[in-house]
Amino acid sequence: MSSKSSLRWRKSSYSGNANGNCVEVVVSERVVHVRDSKAPLAGVQRFSPRAWSALLAVVR
Repeated sequence: MSSKSSLRWRKSSYSGNANGNCVEVVVSERVVHVRDSKAPLAGVQRFSPRAWSALLAVVR
């Protein structure tokens, strides 16, 4: 597992830069890391890939 500092965070292109309300995500084989782009040091939520897919299916 990579340390948090070496993770390559990605933000959706739909987020834009106007309102700052977005999340950043790192997807790996075993875990999906999610954080608030406005407060990256506030903490990270972790999901299994299966749980992440289920969450996306509900919110889309």
